[in-house]
Amino acid sequence: MRTEIITLDGHIIDSLTLSKVLDILVSTGVDYEIRRFEIGKTHDETSHAEILVRAPDEESLQRALHEVQQHGAVISQENAKLQPAPQDGVFPDGFYSTTNLETFVRIEDTWILVERIEMDCGIRVSRTDTGWRAECVPLHRARKGDLFVVGTAGVRVTPAPRREAESVFHFMGSEVSIEKPKARIVQAVARAIRDTKASGRKVLFVGGPAIVHTGAAPYLERIIRAGWIDVLFAGNALATHDIEYALYGTSLGVALDTGIAETHGHEHHLRAINTIRALGGIRQAMEKGVLKGGIMHACVVANVHVVLAGSIRDDGPLPDVITDVMQAQDAMREAIQGVGLALMVATTLHSIATGNLLPASVTTFCVDADADTVIKLTDRGSHQAFGIVTDCAFFLKELAEQLCGKE
Repeated sequence: MRTEIITLDGHIIDSLTLSKVLDILVSTGVDYEIRRFEIGKTHDETSHAEILVRAPDEESLQRALHEVQQHGAVISQENAKLQPAPQDGVFPDGFYSTTNLETFVRIEDTWILVERIEMDCGIRVSRTDTGWRAECVPLHRARKGDLFVVGTAGVRVTPAPRREAESVFHFMGSEVSIEKPKARIVQAVARAIRDTKASGRKVLFVGGPAIVHTGAAPYLERIIRAGWIDVLFAGNALATHDIEYALYGTSLGVALDTGIAETHGHEHHLRAINTIRALGGIRQAMEKGVLKGGIMHACVVANVHVVLAGSIRDDGPLPDVITDVMQAQDAMREAIQGVGLALMVATTLHSIATGNLLPASVTTFCVDADADTVIKLTDRGSHQAFGIVTDCAFFLKELAEQLCGKE
């Protein structure tokens, strides 16, 4: 039999962490014995548990340990095991695959915080003039000879903080449902945005083209011009249809003020792209007096850091769109530094892509009329996300009023 001692500390009872860990041990086919259990006696006191895990073989043991580690289980006090990358863009066999939770590695008997934590990466360890450094690295950034953490020993993960029962966020995060009071939820989001800005952290907005199609663009534009957004992620579509609306008053050829499709209106989005390409980009179109309003215009005026990431289905695209996927990811990685809150509205793929990059410490709201989009985000590992199932036009209108007042 293979054995290992794991420890759990924190609010492991009311957060259901202990029960989750025990369920994982049972489901992975290993045996366990609780050797020590100290229960906190007050609301603020933490609990401590030491559990002996027994497995029939090393593979079963490591599989179980890796699973429970994601819930804050500390596995022994060994130093992390390091192996060099065999070639550029390849991790060593058995590399530790990260989550988006705060993570530490033990090097020479000292716990070191892993910098730039995100899910589905490796942990690169290097020695600097001031000591050891650990950082989260995606596959394409690995270089031959870089030292990476392998296995689960010497890795400690901090579980997500519990949500207090009286908190509106606890209420929002209980389940994804359309049957929740939307006004109260929008108030909570607005309050969270204010608190984030007051603390000196940035607010990230991730948006899809439905914002323009539904007529919600003016509300988002108003929020941006008021200075509430610091970073904006989107694809070619949101920018294109926003500019189409600014130039022609249509979105996908439909006049938003009447709801009637215009003659040859289906050409407007491509003509809008062509106009911007001819002028050299969005900022250049503004400087030459062609682009006079819209979301993209507001972003330039308000000095918002915009990252537009392309896809295989893009028309054009606009000159400002990054068409290389790895370059787009890296640009997004740099842009999220200092972000304390992310608001994702009406976009499935961009929400998932952004969720993959964000640490769990970033308060995240996902707004979509389709509950599946919200569920997909949490299923992919963004467990800190609060799901809001509602129409994006209603949400942005209410949010604009909460942040900017009634017009």
